[in-house]
Amino acid sequence: MRKSKIKGSSHSIRPIESGAPKWVKASSDEVESTIIDLAKKGVSQSQIGVLLRDQYGVPLTKQVTGKKLGKVLVERKAAPELPEDILNLIRHARTIRAHMEEHPKDMSSKHGLQLIESKINRLAKYYKTSGKLPKDWKYTPEKASILVR
Repeated sequence: MRKSKIKGSSHSIRPIESGAPKWVKASSDEVESTIIDLAKKGVSQSQIGVLLRDQYGVPLTKQVTGKKLGKVLVERKAAPELPEDILNLIRHARTIRAHMEEHPKDMSSKHGLQLIESKINRLAKYYKTSGKLPKDWKYTPEKASILVR
C-alpha cells in the first residue's frame, strides 16, 4: 500500500468574503486611525494586527479598509524604516553575538548565527529589489546593533 506524498494537507482556509463581515462594528476610517495611533505608540505591525483582532473585533484589515495593514502604514507615512521580519532577525543575531562573546567555543551558536545572518542577507536582497530598503543598505553587526537600539 502506497501512502500519499502530500503531508499536512489538513489546514483551515479563510472563506471568500467581499467586504467586512456583518458583525464588525468599526468603520474603515476608525480602523485606519486606530492603526496609526498604535503605530505612533511604537507597536509593531504584527502586534497591531493581534490587537485589532482581539480588542477591537476586526478579523482582517483588508476586509474592512480594502487595504492591508502595511499599505495603510505606508500611505500615512507611519511605516518603520526597516521591515519587521528583518528587524527581528537582527535582534536575534545581536543576542547570539552577545552570547558568543561570553562563550566563544559554542560552535552550535556560531552555526546558528551564520544561518541567521545569511537569512538577513537574503531578506535584504529581496527588500532592495522590492524597494523597501535602499539599494546601498548593507548588514553589518556594528551598524545593526545601533539600528536595533
